[in-house]
Amino acid sequence: MAARTGTTAPHSCWCVFYAAGIILALVVYGLLQERIITFTYDGELFGYSVFLVFVNRIFAVVFAFSMALVNGESLVSNAPLWKYMVISLSNVYASTCQYEALKYVSFSVQMLGKSFKMMPVMLWGIVISGKRYSIQDWVVAAFITMGVTGFLLTGPVSSKTSTGNSVRGFLLLIGFLGLDGFTSTMQEKLFKDYSTTKYNQMLYINMFSSVVSVVTLLIAGQLLPSLSFCANHPAFVGDAAVLSVSAVGAQFFIYSEIKEFGALVFAATMNIRQVVSILVSYAIYRNSVTLPQVASLLVVFGALFYKSFTGLLGGTAGAEEIMLLLPKDGDDEKTSVEKMA
Repeated sequence: MAARTGTTAPHSCWCVFYAAGIILALVVYGLLQERIITFTYDGELFGYSVFLVFVNRIFAVVFAFSMALVNGESLVSNAPLWKYMVISLSNVYASTCQYEALKYVSFSVQMLGKSFKMMPVMLWGIVISGKRYSIQDWVVAAFITMGVTGFLLTGPVSSKTSTGNSVRGFLLLIGFLGLDGFTSTMQEKLFKDYSTTKYNQMLYINMFSSVVSVVTLLIAGQLLPSLSFCANHPAFVGDAAVLSVSAVGAQFFIYSEIKEFGALVFAATMNIRQVVSILVSYAIYRNSVTLPQVASLLVVFGALFYKSFTGLLGGTAGAEEIMLLLPKDGDDEKTSVEKMA
């Protein structure tokens, strides 16, 4: 969807308001994610990532159901339910890999991993939808890959809670990238093949994701321990609730910004959010970083901002191109730009 015309001061203020809301909500989400996974509650670490996914999905179901009613969207599914189940499986386990990776690698590595997903999304697009990408897309992806690789090789990358090397964390990130890229591509395909509305699809995916999460917790024998952890650590319950509220709250600002100002403005906002999240994490949690790692970060963000800037300048980028710019979280931005653009 194209940005709305007009350059009045109130219009610009709304743009700043929506962008600030997105950045604030998702920075809070990132900080709490790092807090929950890497810090202890009364000396005990929270170790049930799937339960955290389940809580997020329940909040998302309530949000999607409410917004579908407000916007007059149908609650009946147009797409086959089994396709939602397939997407939900990859969605839940992508998010689980994301949370688990924080036990072994730093928050900055996890955030950069979301930028690195541009390449997997492109490859999935070729395999599933037969897409073709421009030379510019491949060059940007190459610079991002080089920047992420440089960051990994030139300084500390381990999580505070890791007792060994970071190999397991990298494997979990690879799992996240592959599954999350598959999820995004399949969601986009559902919109094209069945003309589903955004909140309708969000509702069904999160309902099935909630079921998948509960079944996974039951099979792993983690549901009762998770509930016991909640009972024993009220501070965790508060953090988990704020985590989910911030993720769902970001949806309001995301949808509003894309509707009023277009997908390219949103893409630029998400790139700024990523920079701010990493800087705030370093400031609050005192994570260490080397100068070569700072240079690598500049390469990654320079490539992302170049892509955003050229898109804004030309105004010709499509939804598929914009999707590649976004360092999505497995559960907070999944149904955003590719449906609204």
